[in-house]
Amino acid sequence: MADGQKSGSGEAVSATQADESNDDVWNIIEDERFYTDAKGYWDSVNATVDGMLGGFAKISPTDINGSRAFLRPLLKIGGGKTTAKRALDCGAGIGRITKRLLLPVFQTVDMVELSQKFCDAARDFIGRDADRVEYITCCGLQDFTPEPGRYDVIWCQWVLSHLRDDDLVAFFNRCKAGLAENGVIVVKENTVMGDEILFDETDSSFTRPKEHMVRLFERSGLQILRAEKQKGFPKDILAVYMYALQ
Repeated sequence: MADGQKSGSGEAVSATQADESNDDVWNIIEDERFYTDAKGYWDSVNATVDGMLGGFAKISPTDINGSRAFLRPLLKIGGGKTTAKRALDCGAGIGRITKRLLLPVFQTVDMVELSQKFCDAARDFIGRDADRVEYITCCGLQDFTPEPGRYDVIWCQWVLSHLRDDDLVAFFNRCKAGLAENGVIVVKENTVMGDEILFDETDSSFTRPKEHMVRLFERSGLQILRAEKQKGFPKDILAVYMYALQ
């Protein structure tokens, strides 16, 4: 489950929306192929930034700048309470976020990524700072458990659409245990308007309404410390929101 991006165009992502009840979507999500199809998709993607971003490599600088501006006030260096010792990059792909956002700030970074191909390519992509990446774990987030008390920041971007609701709540609860004192979980995800869920058959993922995400935070016992919409993305990309959770 790599660092991916969603277009608002149905043609671009071959997406189908559920009926009023969303029953069609939930039947697909509950199917055992939901996770295996996602793995198959990402295993077929090129290990490049453009591959990670679904052909939207041009948005990477805007994305990183927006994330940096969102993250800094949470850290002690920006007036917050969180130290910048160790971060975890979830759904890390080849390490775009690790290299360009997290390593310039944190002493060390760990990565978790579903595709072995991306895990194998990550250190070469990261380059000279790869020695500060301590662990690269090849695992789906539905099966991943962070080490207790290890991370100041757990960064989850463009990956939670690959988790069912119950699995996401369970993952959040494991992440809470993985946080160091004053640690935060950051979620950065596409959202859709209204009450319906957008299912993407191409990569076996679904995009949640913003209100749905907030309800899952509440179910997980997480409080929103800060929330912000990413600015500067093209209009054909679904709205992206960032949340700092504790």
